[in-house]
Parts: sequence; C-alpha cells; structure tokens
Amino acid sequence: MPHTLNQIIYVDPKRCLGCHSCELACAMAHSTARNIFEAVDLEGLVSRTDVVAVDGTSVPMQCRHCENAPCSKVCPTGAIRQFADRGTVDIDEQTCVGCKLCTMVCPFGVISVLPRSQSGDRSGVAVKCDLCAAWRERTGKSNTACEESCPTQAIRLVDLDLFRAAQANAKAQQLAAAHRNLQFAFEGGTP
Repeated sequence: MPHTLNQIIYVDPKRCLGCHSCELACAMAHSTARNIFEAVDLEGLVSRTDVVAVDGTSVPMQCRHCENAPCSKVCPTGAIRQFADRGTVDIDEQTCVGCKLCTMVCPFGVISVLPRSQSGDRSGVAVKCDLCAAWRERTGKSNTACEESCPTQAIRLVDLDLFRAAQANAKAQQLAAAHRNLQFAFEGGTP
C-alpha cells in the first residue's frame, strides 16, 4: 500500500504500558527472517522504535520525519533524503557510510548507526523509522507494525492535516472555556 502524504506517528504516552511490543514488531517488520528465533540467530533484532521511560511514564520514540530535516542537511553522501511527495525522510542504506553526523543533529535522538560486524551486510549504516514503507507494501497493510502491535492503541499513524485540525479544535475549546470563566468573573461587577 503506498504512503499517504503527510502521515505521522502519533503517540499517546498516557496509554503506553511500556511493554516494548512496538519495538519487537518494528524489528520483525524490518527483518528478512521468517520468525523471531531465526531473526535473533541470523541477524539480531534491530528496532527503529525505542520505548523511553521518563517521569513515571513510557514514550515510544521514533523518527518524526521533520519538515526541514537536519539529518538530511548534514548527510555528506546524500543518503538521507526528504521526499515531499510522501512526506517522509528516508535513508538509502547503500549510500550511507555510517559517519554518525545524522545521529548528532537529530532533535529527537532517534537515528542510530548499526555497529560494524564481520558478517552483517547491514552493519555500519544509519537506521530510523521509515513508517514501515516496505513492510506495508509487502503486507498490503495501511498501518505500521508498531501501531498494529500496540495493545492499548497508544501508537497511531494519523494524517497530519487531521491531527492539526483536531489540535486547533482542542485549543479553541480551551480558549472558549477560559473566556467563559473570565466573563463569569466580570459579570458580578468585580474586575
């Protein structure tokens, strides 16, 4: 299934259990192995999502596909590119030299470089969330592996325009409530 323009992963930290099922699903979605045991034996599990525990809550972190992505600007080989038609920032693993500049400038700290190994053909390259592009096309699914695996629906792939409209509506409701409270306070004649 092709990418829809301007999709983002929305995370609701209040719903996250910290179960790490999103990490496992991500690793399997990007693996060539047939099952988890084969993945661990042959290539190891590499997740592009990282659940971070902070202040008593857990937050799944992954690439935000920034509009003006600093990682794409510092990449010396052009391996990291923005695709306006898909609304994504992608890494060409064949072109990446593993210089780690992208990891230094990522404002969310969600790009990692696989350690070099003797046998791994994917070693020494940068990896990050790609919105499960290949997995979604291969399986015909419209959601991401992390979204599909989340038992509490803390992770959702949403349209950015719909998200922004919902965000504006929520702020408008807050402003309207604040105005009603102010109006009520002034109706009694007290400033």
